[in-house]
Amino acid sequence: MSRAEDIFEKLVYFGEDAIDEFIMNRQSEELFMDFKQAASDGKSMRALHQNDRRNLGKAISAFGNSEGGVLVWGVECAKDLELGDVAKAKVKVQNVHRFLSWLENAISGCTIPSHNKVRNHIISCDQDGNGFLATYIPKSDIAPLMTTQGSQIYIRSGSNNVPAPYAVIAGMFGKRPQPNMELVINDKMITAGKDGEEDIFAPAKKSRRKENFVTIKFSLFAQNNSNAVAKEVYLSCNTLCAGGEKTKVYFSYDTQLENLSSAHNSINLITPLEMRVPPRALFSCAKAAIRFAGDISEDFLMDGVIGADGATPKSFRIYVSKNDLRSFVAQALRKNADLAVLANEFFSQYLKTE
Repeated sequence: MSRAEDIFEKLVYFGEDAIDEFIMNRQSEELFMDFKQAASDGKSMRALHQNDRRNLGKAISAFGNSEGGVLVWGVECAKDLELGDVAKAKVKVQNVHRFLSWLENAISGCTIPSHNKVRNHIISCDQDGNGFLATYIPKSDIAPLMTTQGSQIYIRSGSNNVPAPYAVIAGMFGKRPQPNMELVINDKMITAGKDGEEDIFAPAKKSRRKENFVTIKFSLFAQNNSNAVAKEVYLSCNTLCAGGEKTKVYFSYDTQLENLSSAHNSINLITPLEMRVPPRALFSCAKAAIRFAGDISEDFLMDGVIGADGATPKSFRIYVSKNDLRSFVAQALRKNADLAVLANEFFSQYLKTE
């Protein structure tokens, strides 16, 4: 997840509390975030105010031509000699639902070419219909984006939208789109029981006492979130802390990569030159299984990176503290445990991506 998307998801999840935190901490405008007050009345006006349209166009151009960003509507800024423009107070957008509609209608006409991946979200709305809104602008695959008002190409520089220098614009033209690889976890499943019961790690032996275990199985996919063909896709993943001496980690490669053998604790793969991943496609890399026994004595940590030729590497990790891991194993071993729900909760809580 990019920094801009992380900010947007925080606003979606925490709502107005996130804005209160920005103001309390005197959050400064930065490379990935800008604050604006809405000039549109929302009640007496019938269209988006020209100032709001101009600010929206500049933000789409600047963030789209850079690494993406978020425009937060409804926050007043104040000058700080050290920090620059910082969040000062809340100034609610009047009739925020109508303002949202105006923004949605204006987006396609703000830049040439238009940016079709811009998303808007109402952060909060009071009983009078006033509130706050966030506009998420991801990095564009078809840069440079030029504003229709003023015919300028902007980039993000620090906390400002500035006209792009000629050398930067020249570099944008003719630049081939690059792959953007993201990790996707599918086929999540948990099994719980004793050694030998659907246990790929330790078939039952009559000579030793059976032990309880919990196994998490999942598949690792590479998602090409771009308009470019990806080649030399790579995935590297290492178990740095296992959680206990009896924990087992097992990887098996996808059948497309049958020349590679299975491995314990780590996986390192790169696709052959003739194997390519089309735009917007999923590529199956590997399957994994982690078996936890009852001897949880340390944290669990799995670190990895995914990418492709010409793509920015994306890091990911699964980290579970010792106490959380003990609690998770205990829940999974309960007689009526909903293992499907536990599997989804495990990855939503403990998998962190860049």
